[in-house]
Amino acid sequence: MTDAKRYFFCGIAGSGMLPLAMIVRAQGHEVWGSDRNLDQGRVGDKFAWLEQQGVRLFAQDGSGIESGEQIVVASAAVEATVPDIVRATGLGCQRMTRAELNAGLFNAAGQSVGVGGTSGKSTVTGMIGWILHQAGRDPTVMNGAVMRNFAGPDNPFASALVGGADWYVSEVDESDGSIALYQPDVAVVTNISLDHKSLDELQALFGDFAAKAGTAVVNADDEESAPLWDGNVTFGFADEADVQAVDFEALTDGSRFAVLVDGTQHVASLKMPGRHNAANALAAIAATRALGVPVAEAVAALAEFAGLARRYEVIGTAGGVTVIDDFAHNPDKVAATLAAATALPGRLLIFFQPHGYGPLKQMGKELAASFAAGMRDGDKLFVCDPVYFGGTVDRSTGSKALVFDVISGSGYAVHMSRRESCGEAIVNEARPGDRVLVLGARDDTLTDFAQALLRGLTNEAGQ
Repeated sequence: MTDAKRYFFCGIAGSGMLPLAMIVRAQGHEVWGSDRNLDQGRVGDKFAWLEQQGVRLFAQDGSGIESGEQIVVASAAVEATVPDIVRATGLGCQRMTRAELNAGLFNAAGQSVGVGGTSGKSTVTGMIGWILHQAGRDPTVMNGAVMRNFAGPDNPFASALVGGADWYVSEVDESDGSIALYQPDVAVVTNISLDHKSLDELQALFGDFAAKAGTAVVNADDEESAPLWDGNVTFGFADEADVQAVDFEALTDGSRFAVLVDGTQHVASLKMPGRHNAANALAAIAATRALGVPVAEAVAALAEFAGLARRYEVIGTAGGVTVIDDFAHNPDKVAATLAAATALPGRLLIFFQPHGYGPLKQMGKELAASFAAGMRDGDKLFVCDPVYFGGTVDRSTGSKALVFDVISGSGYAVHMSRRESCGEAIVNEARPGDRVLVLGARDDTLTDFAQALLRGLTNEAGQ
């Protein structure tokens, strides 16, 4: 990629597309793009920022595809009938998936770190990127979430860190099988649990990913990862872990624990709550240790790690009620978030927007079980209809089925089609000491919803 090229990103505002577009743009290539969210008038601040970065934006009607010299980048899920793709096909444009472009950059780097797994990928990627940045390695980081350490007024959507070509850190996706494209120097497998594919498929994909790496870092606490333990570096709370956490303590503003490596103990503190984030930290420490960063240096860097947007992000407190925005959307992530939240006192009022009809059909029973098991007496769950931006997806399995299964599991749950109705119910129900969790994925406006809840609570408190 030494010569300037012309890239067109179809769906440029997506969590995996935007950071990649920024990395390519920083390398001197032309970047144009389209997005149905732009057509629908959503998340305008993101598109305004993209234009400020020199990205030309178009309606997703094919008008941005003007030359066969353009390389059209789209996720594997983009349908052939989308006007951009129809136009690109007609002009004979080169087509690349997001993963193909990212893997090309990743595999060309001097040292590459790939972070895979069902849950925790974005957090571990951000942690590794921050440790390497603090160690002076000047990494390029491709993430699926905004890394708050690198964000600021001029860079509010910092899901990418543009550094040098010698170090490339990226989360890698198993959902479409594209994890097979990556040739990592260090591979991290955070855990293996039900999400987009069957467990057998996931174990095969992650097993191949780990086998290709110079060093593989694997979760010693995850039974589904057991086939990968032998011969690899392990992390976790288990006594057998090579990088182990002990003496975990939940704090109101994060956690504290000790890290044991080769008989040496290091006291660690995080600004992020939950045992799952302590495990994420261990994974990052193990990965960067394989790259030559001393454990003490990594632990010190993580004490200043500010976390990621929508990963247990506290939006604010009003009238004694705290609003927290979180990305939890699959059974494992929901269980981890609820475990962190219930480690502290206070009733939970949980809002959940499923991230699609397909996922509900695939793992609705497991999602319901995670909610029912993770909620305490008095906690309440409010569920709206799944996120849906159009398309041909089967919508026969919806939120009512999820709520029915949660109730069958002895949890309190209610379904309201509109999320605004859920919001009104939560504001009316909330009382001092409660925490409101806003859970869901694939919808940038969930943070806006969390902020609207906080405003509603503020108004209630002022009455």
